[in-house]
Amino acid sequence: MVIRSKTLRLVILISTVLMAIIIGLQLYWLQKVYRYEEKQFNINVSKSIRGLYDDMELVNDVSDNVQKVVENPKPDLYLLRIDCSPYLDSLWLNLKAELTDFDVYTDCEASIYSHEKNAYIQEQYIDLPDAYHAPKEKSNNPLLQRDYSYIALYFPHRGEYILKQMYFWMASSGILLLVLTAFGASIFYLYRQKFLNETQKDFVNNFTHEFKTPLAVIKIAAEVLRQPHIEEKPEKFKSYATIVDEQATHLQGQIQRLLEIAYTDSKKVPLEKEDFDVNELLTQAITSLHPVIEQKNAQIKTVFLSNPVMVHADKYYLQLTFINLIENAIKYAPQPQIEISTAVEGKYCIINIKDNGIGIDKSHQKKIFDPFFRVTHGDIHTVKGFGLGLNFVKKVMDAHAAKIEVHSEPGKGSTFTIRMATI
Repeated sequence: MVIRSKTLRLVILISTVLMAIIIGLQLYWLQKVYRYEEKQFNINVSKSIRGLYDDMELVNDVSDNVQKVVENPKPDLYLLRIDCSPYLDSLWLNLKAELTDFDVYTDCEASIYSHEKNAYIQEQYIDLPDAYHAPKEKSNNPLLQRDYSYIALYFPHRGEYILKQMYFWMASSGILLLVLTAFGASIFYLYRQKFLNETQKDFVNNFTHEFKTPLAVIKIAAEVLRQPHIEEKPEKFKSYATIVDEQATHLQGQIQRLLEIAYTDSKKVPLEKEDFDVNELLTQAITSLHPVIEQKNAQIKTVFLSNPVMVHADKYYLQLTFINLIENAIKYAPQPQIEISTAVEGKYCIINIKDNGIGIDKSHQKKIFDPFFRVTHGDIHTVKGFGLGLNFVKKVMDAHAAKIEVHSEPGKGSTFTIRMATI
């Protein structure tokens, strides 16, 4: 599953990079189109101004190059030098005609600046087909002081007008972005489905292996117990009856664990809170694991506070949490040496369960609380289980508004730290 997941992640990574490149190129292209439309707007306005100078006598020397008498201090502002006062009605009509002739359809605020008065003496709103607002009583045309009189042409909605010319390109880019987003979502959905299918398959395999051996042992023991005259061999009879009992208890415990996890997975963990001492509950959890401790010859050291550490929590679920963590510490160490400690920091109690096991690689530490996730060495699970224990622990902690963290190094063991409120 690790190899398959890595392949899927690589495919998603490559697809994401490609989509990012496509989106980047599209944004670059839109920027290029905007610059082109901006340049085209300036060219069209310049042509309109040249036509206006040709239509009307605005300067004394008509041979002057238009570029010498036109100033463009801001992208949306043009200053046209004049040497005489033009006839206003003709000026406004010619200006509107020239702008529309050269495809400039955004609204324009035209003002005549008097050098002698240092103020605008006439203002006119040029209403064009793509005007954004109705004419205003007072123009927004910025006043710039010059040593000559001029006509100021101010295009207040130049940016919006240029963007409007790009509607087709923006719409096509938006559609492409939606398609890429849908494609990305589809890939993620397929990856998630694939991951869930693989997880389900691995769970079924784990489930099969977990129950296959005990059932086989029970079957063999039952065949021995059915042998003729077995009652004449009381020691053998007792031995195999004990085997059946132990394996049946093991199966019952595993089934109970699955049912508990399935129940907590189907709804919020139902808590029945009460006040109790964490130290006593940890002692009870250790006692309940005595057969496993003896089997693995585990050494468990407890460093508890001398005073009771009282909490208000669900005693049953918290005990199951401790059992899961201690049992993992025993299972994942060849010669288990475990230290369990309690402490109080302010309003919180700190519970540490430290082991000398195989440790957890940093890349796996964020996943260990996911359902069905199990740390593997190669393609072989070193320890039996369903990969649900730590997921159950995390749910119980979340239900209690508590936190659980893991600090681990491969080959050096792990420390699980629980932080929950005291009373």
